[in-house]
Amino acid sequence: QVQLVESGGGLVQAGGSLRLSCAASGRTFSRHAMGWFRQAPGKEREFVTVINWSGRNTYYADSVKGRFTISRDNAKNTVYLQMDSLKPEDTAVYYCAANAGGYVSTATGVYDYWGQGTQVAVSS
Repeated sequence: QVQLVESGGGLVQAGGSLRLSCAASGRTFSRHAMGWFRQAPGKEREFVTVINWSGRNTYYADSVKGRFTISRDNAKNTVYLQMDSLKPEDTAVYYCAANAGGYVSTATGVYDYWGQGTQVAVSS
């Protein structure tokens, strides 16, 4: 069992930066791939980025590539999402998720555990 708690959301102006954190409980965190997803009002939840269990393999949605960076610290059971050059269209609730299989995937269905989400709002 893995429990996930996101933090770091807030309101920022376009062009600004935020760093989200996702703290995980459970001894098997280091075996899980960790993903970030987001959901804007009236839209479906969408993939943002993912990092495999070791941190050596990452993948990004085209919409955030070059602006967002995912990383993890297995010693701290934490995954991070550094968001730079934020745009109003990045406004959403951001969720972290854990995939016990440990591999990179963009599909929400393969993720076993989800956090409650943290709100990110980007003003123009």
